[in-house]
Amino acid sequence: MLITFYIIITISFFILRLMPMNIFDHPDLPPYVVEMLEAKLHLDRPIYIQYAYFVRGIIFEGDWGTSIKIRPNLPVFNVLVERLPITMLLNVLSLFISLPIGVLAGTLAALQRNKLPDHVISLFVILFISIPSFVFASLLQYLFTFVWPIFPTLYRPSASGLNELAMSISLPVIALALGPIATVARYLRGELIETLSAEFFLLARTKGLSQRQAIVRHVFRNSCVPLVNIIVPMFTAIMGGSLVIENIFGIPGMGGMMVNSINVGDHPLTMALLVFYAIISLLTMLIVDISYGILDPRIKMGSRK
Repeated sequence: MLITFYIIITISFFILRLMPMNIFDHPDLPPYVVEMLEAKLHLDRPIYIQYAYFVRGIIFEGDWGTSIKIRPNLPVFNVLVERLPITMLLNVLSLFISLPIGVLAGTLAALQRNKLPDHVISLFVILFISIPSFVFASLLQYLFTFVWPIFPTLYRPSASGLNELAMSISLPVIALALGPIATVARYLRGELIETLSAEFFLLARTKGLSQRQAIVRHVFRNSCVPLVNIIVPMFTAIMGGSLVIENIFGIPGMGGMMVNSINVGDHPLTMALLVFYAIISLLTMLIVDISYGILDPRIKMGSRK
C-alpha cells in the first residue's frame, strides 16, 4: 500500500505541475509579486527540484501546502475537514441504501429465474449500469423539482432539522445509489444461480432443510465471498460519482471542490483531494483482503499451508 500510495502521489504531482496553467494568473498582480510568490513555492525551479521540495515537505514536515485560490493561505487539510462531513454523509447513505435493495433484487431475480420478475429486474439493471449517474441526477431533478415540486432543486446549506436535511439530500443519494443497486443485483443473481445448483445445496435440501433455510445458512455465505470484491470498493465508486452529482445539486462537498480546484489551478488543494481519494481506495482494498478470511475460513487455512 505504501508503494502504491507513493506512485499515486508522484504521478499526480507531475500531472498537475505539467498542466498548461499558471497558478498566479490574477490580472491585478504585478509581475514582481508573481515572481516572489513563485520563488516562495519553488515554482521558478525545474520540476524535479519542485518534486524534491514536495516530498521533503510531506515526509519530514507533514506539510501538504496551503490553498492558493479556493481558501487562500488556509492549510489544505483544514479545507478538507470543512467539506468532508456532507460528502461522507452523502456517500455512506447511498451505500447503505444500495446494499439491501441490491441484495433483495438479486435474490428475487435468482429465485425467479427466467420469469417475469427476473426479466423486469434485469431490464432495470441494464439501464442503471449503462446510464451514468449524472443523467439520472438531471432526470430526477427535472421530474421531482419541476414537474412534481416535491424536493428542492438544490441543496440547502441552511437546512434546519432532520426533515429539511433529508429532503435536500434525497435526490443526490438516489442518483448515486442506482448504479450500485444494479451492480449488486447483477453479481448476486449470477452467484446465487450458480450456487443453487451446487452439490452442497442439494445435500442440504436432502437432509431436510427448507429452501429458505438452505439459502440463508449455506448459499448466501458462499455467494458473498466473490461479492465482497464488488461491494467494498463500491464506496470508492460512489465517491467518484459524487464529483459530478455534488455540482449538479450545489452541494458544498469535496466533489465540487475537486472540480473547482482543478479549474482554477489550486494545485495544493487538488493534490490533497487526490491523496484523500487514494487513501480511501487503498483502505477499501485492504478491507476486501481481510474480509475474505472472515467470510470463508478455508482461505485463512489455505494461507497457513
